[in-house]
Amino acid sequence: MSADAGISATAEPTPVELMTIAGSRLLRDGRVVFAGVGAPLEASVLAKRLHAPSLTIVLEGGSIGPRMLPGRLPVSTNEMRAAHDAFMLTSINELFLYGQRGCYDYGFIGAGQLDQYGNVNTSFIGDPDHPKVRLPGSGGANDIVSSCREVMIMTRHEPRRFVERVDFITSPGYLRGPESRRAAGLVRNRPVAVITDLALLGFDEASGRLRLDALQPGVTEADVHANTSFELLVSDTVAELAAPTEQELAELRWLRDGEHSKTATRREVTPAP
Repeated sequence: MSADAGISATAEPTPVELMTIAGSRLLRDGRVVFAGVGAPLEASVLAKRLHAPSLTIVLEGGSIGPRMLPGRLPVSTNEMRAAHDAFMLTSINELFLYGQRGCYDYGFIGAGQLDQYGNVNTSFIGDPDHPKVRLPGSGGANDIVSSCREVMIMTRHEPRRFVERVDFITSPGYLRGPESRRAAGLVRNRPVAVITDLALLGFDEASGRLRLDALQPGVTEADVHANTSFELLVSDTVAELAAPTEQELAELRWLRDGEHSKTATRREVTPAP
């Protein structure tokens, strides 16, 4: 594939790009994010490049503070690309012990299914004895949502994903409400946001249910409700998210496509100490 085959910065953002950029904007400088591979990792790297140079990225394979190679983002947490130029490599056990000690500000994961309380299923769809679909499984996602202070989830907004009740709780959200989460011993942290290609969702503090807070550009409330298989709470004021900037798109496409991207900027960010 030649460099000329890359996507132009002026091309319209794809649904995945919309939610990745929206997710990146939620990450603050000087914090630590435990990121899953895929869109959560892309959002984390994008945030570090654009507005959070001292954001520390942690990956399940044991790498702390890695620097991703554009065009060669890891598809697994257990490959060496996930550890490129990391300032610490440790065991998976140690990595999760840091989480139990409260060292991670953000947990950022994906979801196969998601219910109104933010419970995530990444195990299977259908009858557990005869599943229709086998999903990737938990990996470290349960540990991430059970120990990181603020939990964010990123997924495409579709009726088959946003379901009344997940087929299996791989990673707990509010379970059946805030009291049930506390009763399960999850008292130090909480889910705070779900980022999709249609909207930004928050959680109602009293009920623990998902709430529509903001819309992606050009999306209506009706679009969101039509793609949600349960009754979604709605904020008193529903904002519209700012459209991706050319710089955000250029950086994201370079991170994803590397030298094959027409948008490749070469600004480097100094690693966090």
